Amino acid sequence: MEKMENEEKIFHFMFSTMNIDWKNTRRVLIVRLRSIGDTVLATPSLIALRRFLPDAQIDILLEDWVAPLLEDSDLVDNIICVPNKNSLPVDKDKMSAKDLLIIRLLWAWSLRETKYDIAFNLHGGTTATFFVRASGARHRVGYKNYQYNFLYTHLAPDSAQFWQQEQVHSAEHQLALLGSVGVPVADKPKSRLVVTEGARNSIENKLAKSKIQNPKSKIALLHPAAAFDSKQWATEKFARVADFLSEKGFNPVAVAAPGEREVLENLKQNARVPVITFDDLSLPEITALAAHAALFVGNDSGIAHIAAAVDTPCVVVFGSSNVYHWRPWTNTPNEVVYSGKGSDKQEFIKQITVENVCKAVEKVLISKNLINETKLKS
Repeated sequence: MEKMENEEKIFHFMFSTMNIDWKNTRRVLIVRLRSIGDTVLATPSLIALRRFLPDAQIDILLEDWVAPLLEDSDLVDNIICVPNKNSLPVDKDKMSAKDLLIIRLLWAWSLRETKYDIAFNLHGGTTATFFVRASGARHRVGYKNYQYNFLYTHLAPDSAQFWQQEQVHSAEHQLALLGSVGVPVADKPKSRLVVTEGARNSIENKLAKSKIQNPKSKIALLHPAAAFDSKQWATEKFARVADFLSEKGFNPVAVAAPGEREVLENLKQNARVPVITFDDLSLPEITALAAHAALFVGNDSGIAHIAAAVDTPCVVVFGSSNVYHWRPWTNTPNEVVYSGKGSDKQEFIKQITVENVCKAVEKVLISKNLINETKLKS
């Protein structure tokens, strides 16, 4: 505790030039656009803010398709949903990026009605910058390297400088922005999601109807899909991992998006054991399923971050992404499997073997006491 207090004093001394009247701060806006993983990794910053300003109104601006991730969260008071092409009542094929930006900015002007005291841009993109400016917040916080940084009132130094380390995790990068203006962040909170009651009941019903092989055995959640080929481990190899997990007493359950159904079918065809698959789950349902699972094994993706945020032990297969920046942000046992071999990082993931992943699974299972070493050798 004393060490943490000393670290906070150091941080406050280094970055106390950006003075904000926190005692009279009543309304805070967080802007965090883009993906599932980005949203999950914003929760440590929300934890720090809620802890620092327990009575303030904390709102977060998210893209509408990812907003359900924070349903029922006690970390925010309001979730403001930004429309995207798919949610607007127009022909998305005829809408340019400029058209979408104009529509979003006209919509964003309504943010001024809330009269925010401070707004943080945890995203860094140009659109997020304009949202922060449109909010009309008295204090607008971003990094010095943001484009159009003249629209901010407080510019933070590089996050690596803040933490005094060469590399920073995405969660650390966001926390550093808050820390630069005096929010206590030295303990680096881990990511956290809540499971809604409706999602929990829905998943329990779907599992009951899924003809699961052994309803009393533990579930291992697999996510064999990814956004890019360089981040997607071979489905045939995931099938061998499913076989391995089944031998150790786990029911393999795999998830993917509706457009990734072919990956799930390929997995089922290649596995020697039954694999339950879902490609129609909502984000709250995926969160509930991840929390229900005893283990997660999957590619580096937003689903992996969901699993970590509900304290499910994880094994994450990495390809071309920066491992340090995107590894699971959790205190729960987890293992990252990464090759890094070869001259082309697009080929890294192909070097990872089934044995590599199974060994990582063993380490996590033993550390979590989910299985003993004798059974692993059987």
